[in-house]
Amino acid sequence: MTNPMPKFLLILVSFLSIAVAAPAVAQTPKRGSASAAPLPPPTPPNPFAGLWLDHTGDGVVEVGPCGPDAADKLCGRIVWLRDPNDRTTGRPLVDALNEEPAQRGRTICGLPVLGSLIAKADGTYDDGWIYDPRQGKAFKVELTLLANDRLQVMGYKGIKLLNRKFVWTRATEPPNRCPPPARN
Repeated sequence: MTNPMPKFLLILVSFLSIAVAAPAVAQTPKRGSASAAPLPPPTPPNPFAGLWLDHTGDGVVEVGPCGPDAADKLCGRIVWLRDPNDRTTGRPLVDALNEEPAQRGRTICGLPVLGSLIAKADGTYDDGWIYDPRQGKAFKVELTLLANDRLQVMGYKGIKLLNRKFVWTRATEPPNRCPPPARN
């Protein structure tokens, strides 16, 4: 008995049945192609990081990771001063009140004023230090984000019961930043 289906249709049906039954072959995407494995989602920026106008309105502190070896800790340095120069001499303000005599020649503009702050489970940063050049002293510090644009800075000696709290506000880029710190 002959098959009533013409030979070319029989070949076509056989081909289609093989193609449908065959498992899909994974193709390796070419480098740089759009079908490469998706990138992990970007890490959201740390809401504590950025520029903060201090409670006096006289300075802006830039807060961010302490560096590549301490990216999990926050640090900060003065990046703008309303009056960066001494009114009498016209020279840049220096850290004249520092308890360490060797540090008294450092310029205030560019001075590190926050360091080694560690993220805590309650959403604060703590266990770091804050330096006040107006007193020439360092204190322990805790940072609490009150709102996206308001940062509570609590300095304390020993225990948190003995503290002073200040509120800093988020700042825009200052018109004239302090020069970058000198590298030794």
